[in-house]
Formats: sequence, structure tokens, C-alpha cells
Amino acid sequence: MELRDLKSFIEVVIHQSFTKAAAHSYLSQPSFSKAVKKLEEELEVELFDRSTRHLRLTDAGQIVYEQAQKALESLNEITILLDDLRNVVSGEIKIGIPPLIGTLFFPNIARRIQETYPHVSLKLVERGAKLIGQLVENGQVDLGIVVLPADTSKFTVQPFITDEFVLYVHKKHPLAMRSSVEISELKEEKFILFSDEFTLHDYIKNVCNEAGFIPEVAYQSSQWDLIIELVSSEFGVTLLPKSIYNKQNNPNVQIVPITAPTLHWRLGIITKKEAYHSFALREVLKMF
Repeated sequence: MELRDLKSFIEVVIHQSFTKAAAHSYLSQPSFSKAVKKLEEELEVELFDRSTRHLRLTDAGQIVYEQAQKALESLNEITILLDDLRNVVSGEIKIGIPPLIGTLFFPNIARRIQETYPHVSLKLVERGAKLIGQLVENGQVDLGIVVLPADTSKFTVQPFITDEFVLYVHKKHPLAMRSSVEISELKEEKFILFSDEFTLHDYIKNVCNEAGFIPEVAYQSSQWDLIIELVSSEFGVTLLPKSIYNKQNNPNVQIVPITAPTLHWRLGIITKKEAYHSFALREVLKMF
């Protein structure tokens, strides 16, 4: 059964005449007759009652007509849906993002995307930055927001935001009123860190190692707000991006700038190299 034969059949039904169908088409009357006859032979039914002056559909013809219309509507919908995708009218984007980054930046990202592309849906997958890279590599998410550096042999990397690490301490801590602190001065402190699935866990440990000491880790958590509460309860100190200070409202927590060295928190957007990018994803990536 060929699509063009179904189209010819529908035209004959609409005009209730082979002659009129031909008059409204570039095809000849014999072409319409041949197409209908071919369908009847393939389906082994009569589509028209030809015993009357005007063509009338048989019961079988009515079924074929209704189903042919549905088929053509579905095929036409393919073009419409693809046009929607090209125009970023619709689509789904899976975004992998660590909880801390999600807290700080995702609401603004989501708002911008939804304002520009209201019919693009976002699916958020929250994991530690180490796992986000694996999800992007395995194709489980379309893009990830991670702490840089990232493996450029596997990912296309687009720098996103740079922030600065500061020391978070209780307001009564001896270092709270300092104008700045060097990392080496923290060697006697107890640290509260993100758990080891997070990039920040290794980053802070490496910074301390480079300053000549191994940090004593008192607590680990996957939640930044719990880390802040532990600092507030004087269980230890932590190093976190400065931007998170504006997200927390605990009056007992104080931040102190870090020098020697100044620590930068660089974020980037990663996508898998040579992977297919949907129309929606291509447009959203332009927004960063």
C-alpha cells in the first residue's frame, strides 16, 4: 500500500468523483482510477459503490477512508513536530548538577530558559560533580554543570561562573574578626567537608596538603545547609564559595577572606564530545 494511492483515494472521496478529483489535481482521471483499483486489489475489498450515479463509499471504503486520514494526519504531524523542535517550541533537556551549584544558580538558569522557551521541559538530576561527569559521558544527562577543570578529551567545556572560596567560622571563633586568613593557619582546625563523591571534598584536601598539612575531617555531608549549621554549632570550620553566604541566614556564621593562596571556584558546562545535541539543547547552550 503506497502513500500516494491513499492520497488519491482521499481526493476522490472528498470530491465524490474521479473527474472532479482530477480537475483539482495535476493527476489525470485514469491515474485516480488506477490508484483506487490498486488499493482495492491489495485490500481485497470494494471501496466505492459504483452502481449509483454518484460515488458512494462502501462500509469497507469508509473504514479505509477514516484510517487513511488518520495516517496522513500523523505523517503531517511529523513535519509540524520537527518544525517545533527546530524552532525550540518543545523538547526536554536533562541537566546534571551538584546540589550546591543547584542551590546557587539553577533557579536563575531555569527561569531564563522557561521565559525564552516555555515549552521546553527541564529534568534536573542532582549528584556530586564526580558523578555528573559520568552521567554526561554515559548519555544519561544532556549537559552537566561541574567544577573545573574537566576532561577535555571526553567533554566539550564551556566556562560558566567563577567565584572565590572563603573561610566559614562561628562568629566567636578566634579567626572570625581577621581581615584575611592563610590556609596554613588552619592546620589545627577541624574541617566540615562535603562527602567524598563531591569534587569539593578532594579540592579542599589538596589545598591543605599543598599548604603542608593533612586536614582533620570532623564531619562530612552532602548538604551545604547542614555544613553551615555544623559550623554554627562550633563543630568545625569549612571552606565554601563566597556566593553561598548570601543564601544562608544564620547569624552565628562569619566569613573570612583567604589569601596565600586565593582560592577560586570555577564552574563549567560540559557536554559529551561528538554526541547528538537536540535543537532545544543547542539553543539553551547559547544562553550560557
